[in-house]
Amino acid sequence: MKSKVLILGAGPGGYVAAVRAAQLGADVTVIEDDNVGGTCLNWGCIPSKVLITTAEILEKFRCANHFGIDLKGSVQPNLQNLMARKQAVIADQATGILKLFKQHRINFLKGFGAITGPGRAALKDPAGNQTALDWDRLIIATGSRPAMIPNLACDGEKVLSSNHALNFEQVPETILIVGGGVIGCEFACMLSALGAAVTLVEALPRLLPLPSIDEACSKVMLREMKKRKIKCLLNRTVLDCREDAGRLLVTVGPAPWAAKPLNKDREPECYAVDKLLVCIGRQPNSAGLGLENVGVQLDQKGWIAADEHLRTHAEHVYAIGDILGPARIMLAHVASTEGMIAAENAMGASRKMNYQAVPSAIFTSPEVAGVGLSEQQAIEKGYEVRTESVLFRTIGKAQVIGEIGGEAKIVAEARSGKVLGVHIIGPRATDLIAEPTLAVGLGATVSDIGHSIHAHPTLAEIMLELAHKFQGHPIHG
Repeated sequence: MKSKVLILGAGPGGYVAAVRAAQLGADVTVIEDDNVGGTCLNWGCIPSKVLITTAEILEKFRCANHFGIDLKGSVQPNLQNLMARKQAVIADQATGILKLFKQHRINFLKGFGAITGPGRAALKDPAGNQTALDWDRLIIATGSRPAMIPNLACDGEKVLSSNHALNFEQVPETILIVGGGVIGCEFACMLSALGAAVTLVEALPRLLPLPSIDEACSKVMLREMKKRKIKCLLNRTVLDCREDAGRLLVTVGPAPWAAKPLNKDREPECYAVDKLLVCIGRQPNSAGLGLENVGVQLDQKGWIAADEHLRTHAEHVYAIGDILGPARIMLAHVASTEGMIAAENAMGASRKMNYQAVPSAIFTSPEVAGVGLSEQQAIEKGYEVRTESVLFRTIGKAQVIGEIGGEAKIVAEARSGKVLGVHIIGPRATDLIAEPTLAVGLGATVSDIGHSIHAHPTLAEIMLELAHKFQGHPIHG
């Protein structure tokens, strides 16, 4: 008899787990109460990159003269057409997922799924009908949603979450973004390119304040945002927000934990803006799942606890993706990998999830990407560290495409040259990180990279230049 695998959630973790379990011979059922593809397809990775792509094209048009092109008239974004294209891309991708389900004979059910006991679940469909289901193995992939500031009411009109910001009917003239992390910085760059005047407020002393992102990238990002006239307020928090004459009056003051703020930063300042966008992180979709009925344990914030095999405390119950929380890595490609491993383990394997070589990809302008340890992380782990950096302006292809801002940095073990991490800010950084990810994953050395021939003229040559510089014989810089 086939093993029955039930999956709650059809995002990048859930649908990949479903396909893999089906490939291994399971009888798979997937329950999703929203659209297939989860946050990634509907509210995150894909729609935001559609908008970002348009923003990048606009920026190219604005410097067309630099490339020997004369433009007559102005170039403006058409939000109606842009949103239509976004929806078309989403629909195409969703259709692809549903075809995968059909191809692998996966039973897809629309509605809300909850656990009623060991081996039992209930589906509440959109019409309110209840259906009992049974399972041998359960994979929870219900994801997360935008977190909001408790005392700041989100109305979807003036105070927005990142979900709302993907559905603008027109570009706001002025917008204040709360949160200088990945989502906040992506929206800041995109909205600025579309024509908005952007103010970004971050409570910590640097942009992209994640341990895995090297501080060198944060410094370059701040410089590049200033070039784009994005006002960045670091060590600041929103103290108050009220509506007046159709606009929002937002009071910004020093963060409570700011160390020795400058005198100019001590006094609160008021900004009048059309919109306020909150990008302060995510919260779990764990409520109402009936996790207590099988003994799945949560932390104080509602994230599910799981071991390195993705097993929860409940027998035959696994959890993957964002629902595991920030203690893991909340990225779509991580969720997909976790989905593969959980499915295989549900079918009898004993694979462990390895988070040592996970690439990050941030679609700001310029892009940011990294893999492995930052310099600070490597030092904290006790490594004797050596680093080198190369500017993109030394690379011929960067000059050709007119994108010379940024740098690549390698973090390596001083004696052996083993690559511990690579951090890139610059053109196509999110594509370039693939080679460093392979290097970190294989335990390669800097000399391994240096002995690999890199095509010319390409942006990938920056990795070759890094290797040459690390070995003491730089060619171009």
